[in-house]
Amino acid sequence: MDAQSYDRWNATTDDELTAEKVDELLSDVEDDLWVAAACADRLHNDPSVQRVILAKGISRTAGAMRRVKAASRRTIPAAEDGATQNEAEGDKVHLDERDARLLAFRALFQRRMDRVNTYVEMAAQTPSTKEGVSSEPVAAAANDDPWDEGDPWDDDGASGSSGAHAPPTLSTFPFPLRAFLDEDILQFALQLASLVHFGALRILMLRHSTELQPYRFAILEAIPEHAHPSESSNLLPIYDFSLQCETLRKGEPWRDVPDWSESDEARAILRANHVPEVDTPQTHLALSRLDTPLSADDLAVWYRNRAQQIEQSAGLVDVALAYVQHGASQGLPRLDEFGEELSLLARLVYDATGTELDESEDWSMERWQAMDISTIVDAYLKRSTSETIVGDIKRLVMPYLYVLEARCERAGSPDPGLLTRFLYEYILSAPLTLVASIFDASKPTLSLAHRLIQKDEDIARLALACLYGSNSLDQWATMSQIFECLPAWDGVATGDDGAETQTTLISLTNFVTPTTAQTECTPSDLFIFFTPLPAVALSRALDVLDVHLESGEILARWGVPAPLRWFIRGAQDYEQQRAWATRMARRAANNGRNLGDEKEWSSLLTDMLKLASGGQGGIKAAFGLLSKDEVIRIFFSGILSSGQFETAKFLLRTSPVVRSLKPDVIEGLCLTASREFYDNASSGNLHHGEMKLAYECLSVAPSTPKIRKEREFIEATSRICSFNVMSRPGVPILPLEIRMVEDRLSLVARVLSSNEDAYKHTEVILDLVAKLGFKGDIAAEIKAFAMLADSAIQAENFTKAAEICLRMVHKVADLKPSNGGARPAAGVLTSSQEAVEVSWQKCFQLGRQSEYSDVRKKMILLGHALEMCPRENTLDVLAVWRRLEGEYVESQKRGGGMIPDHRDHRGGRSRRRTLGSPALRSHPSSDHLSPATLVGPETAAMAARTLNRVAANFPFSVGSRAQYRNGNNADPPGSTRSAGLDVSSHAKHAFARGVGWLIGVDDEESGHAQS
Repeated sequence: MDAQSYDRWNATTDDELTAEKVDELLSDVEDDLWVAAACADRLHNDPSVQRVILAKGISRTAGAMRRVKAASRRTIPAAEDGATQNEAEGDKVHLDERDARLLAFRALFQRRMDRVNTYVEMAAQTPSTKEGVSSEPVAAAANDDPWDEGDPWDDDGASGSSGAHAPPTLSTFPFPLRAFLDEDILQFALQLASLVHFGALRILMLRHSTELQPYRFAILEAIPEHAHPSESSNLLPIYDFSLQCETLRKGEPWRDVPDWSESDEARAILRANHVPEVDTPQTHLALSRLDTPLSADDLAVWYRNRAQQIEQSAGLVDVALAYVQHGASQGLPRLDEFGEELSLLARLVYDATGTELDESEDWSMERWQAMDISTIVDAYLKRSTSETIVGDIKRLVMPYLYVLEARCERAGSPDPGLLTRFLYEYILSAPLTLVASIFDASKPTLSLAHRLIQKDEDIARLALACLYGSNSLDQWATMSQIFECLPAWDGVATGDDGAETQTTLISLTNFVTPTTAQTECTPSDLFIFFTPLPAVALSRALDVLDVHLESGEILARWGVPAPLRWFIRGAQDYEQQRAWATRMARRAANNGRNLGDEKEWSSLLTDMLKLASGGQGGIKAAFGLLSKDEVIRIFFSGILSSGQFETAKFLLRTSPVVRSLKPDVIEGLCLTASREFYDNASSGNLHHGEMKLAYECLSVAPSTPKIRKEREFIEATSRICSFNVMSRPGVPILPLEIRMVEDRLSLVARVLSSNEDAYKHTEVILDLVAKLGFKGDIAAEIKAFAMLADSAIQAENFTKAAEICLRMVHKVADLKPSNGGARPAAGVLTSSQEAVEVSWQKCFQLGRQSEYSDVRKKMILLGHALEMCPRENTLDVLAVWRRLEGEYVESQKRGGGMIPDHRDHRGGRSRRRTLGSPALRSHPSSDHLSPATLVGPETAAMAARTLNRVAANFPFSVGSRAQYRNGNNADPPGSTRSAGLDVSSHAKHAFARGVGWLIGVDDEESGHAQS
């Protein structure tokens, strides 16, 4: 029967096994040991079935326990208290093997029955929502449960309320029953802690405190760092202030009196009879076991370490703070200050404006403790706005500073000025928009209890420092808002002469002036300056600030804002004021104002004059060092410099203030503006760009000689640039380079050298010379003629060159000196004399040109050269003349020979003509043409005068042939210019004969002339 029952038992699956089935299968089995083994071997997930199995096992082992207990009583006398005297005496008890094994099974069944009851109770405490994680208080078994202290954070008193949720099913519990019965209970406790099943964990530790109490801290540390301690408060250690140590919670086991099979006596007997104890596995984790309560210091260290671990690894400052607060609420020592730090850090992390949007900053207690006070204040207010700054200071900064003050007092070194010092430090470094809100919350009209800054003098000092220390150029409305919040000391005597104002202003000017040691004053530096000033000086400083703010608003309105400190630096600086006034006038004009809107321009001029006027008490505005007339000139100059010429003309016609400018002032302003455009021009074309503005600017002023001269120079510049004159290869000349040329006639030479045909446009070049500033300057015109002739000669257009030379000679006649041709000492030449010099040289150069065939023109040119040349060059000119004469006479002797005709204007090779050509027949007596007839009476007269002049000053000796040779043509044989001849009558005779021939007399007459 037992074998059949055994087979039926094994064949029945867990799904088929029920409480009735258990009783049916095991009731008929007589072998208690087999039934006990079957009950120990079978684990079921249904608590009701498992209870029946365990109850069956307990009932079948009851007889064995009685027999073993009776045997132990006979062998080991009982002590008065019913306990064994010595466990070692268990060796004296000799048991039947079956009874010993049944006794071991009974102890197992008792423990498993307790676990089944615990499992059922834990499952009842596990909610079925939110993945099994409890967010509600854990239900208590009774009001006097030592494990349920209530939730100190629960304002609704929900702790201990068992009716908050409907009882969940066993399927919601995270572990099956059979696993719970067969595994280490400490492992389950750790897993429940990690899964934040605090209700189940509390029951487990309550019912099995003997096994789990030594590992209570290991279980608490298994709780996730994100879990708030309010959820596990009935699991946290308890501190007994009276005993100054930890209080261990008392457990509530299922059985007040353990079964005898679980006693130490029974275990000793089983070990003595070599019967192994049947039990669930024990823990093999390397966890520290703590059986005794912790001291107050050790418990405080645990709370602190737990908070630090959470804060460092998870960054959950609020959770860390809750742990510290829980420990501190029990009176644990040395947690208050650390709790303060965490509380202040939590305010920064969670309460500061906008911190929830910043995920990049890694806030930690280590970083917090390394930060100085100013940095922490800045961090609290980093994202404050003008709407939230006041509330953030009251809610975050003030409590923090109060804590620091309290710590200083506790440390025995009170610092009553700490709060104002760091608050003022922040204000001095904050943006003006935030500062304005702070001052608005500190207005003298508010009660002291509601003011952030309570002292009127401090408000004035801070405002002056913040405003004069700001570099802002566009916050004038905010600055005015700050000014409106400042106090007014009606009862302060300020005086009438403005001496205090000037003293304060001069001192402030010296303080803010940059030095090598400090380039710029900060608001903190300025606050130091204003700190010792009394109410009188502060009141006068506020008066100065009022004027400066008004000036700043005016400058900003016209597009030339200046930082407020500039008004202090420029108060005694004329050049700065003038420069800024110039910027104001030019910027306003460049902003595209309506040219016909007189009101707009009048408004600008009115504002500029207002800035130049003085205020009450000697307080001057931004342009206080400039006179009215100077401001008007700057205003008008700004209009001109911006190219608003129509506006300038309009104002000259309509504005009485502008019309007060004198004509010479208007002329000077127009010339200055025009030259500025000219110098900045990148092209000389007067129809485009800056050069066009330079030209048109001159139309504003009435036409005067200076204006006309400047206009002509601009026209000349445009003409020069039109000839493509280069500054260097490939780079056109700039107008500024043209103005910087000292010898402007050299520009004409550059024009001629840059253009092969430019010499053909004689009148254009002469007009250019005149517009370059040489109008009426005959010497300059002569030099220009010489340049033109030189260009024509280089182009081999000798006809044009001769024409130009003859025009040049006529100009020389106007320069002829009245003393009969006397010349200054060598090396001392005037411009006129230089013109004469270049004239005879050009005539001489063209007259001796061998390729030029017009003999008559050449003879005329040589005659003019002979008349104008210095004495020392007379023989050179005569030598060329004699050679030309010889060539002509030879052609006459050959009779009917060809004479060279002049080239055409294109400079081509000459054609030969006979003496009977129309060109010669037109001259009288052309068949017997003498030199005198050829050159004409004027040339003969010039030669006669030259003879008399030269003969009277003839040198004592004549140099070698090389001394007089200026060209490649050698003198003919027998010339009077033979080398090595001494001065003698023969030389004079030869010279006179040559000159006489030139003027048309024979040898005899020439001799008479000599004598």
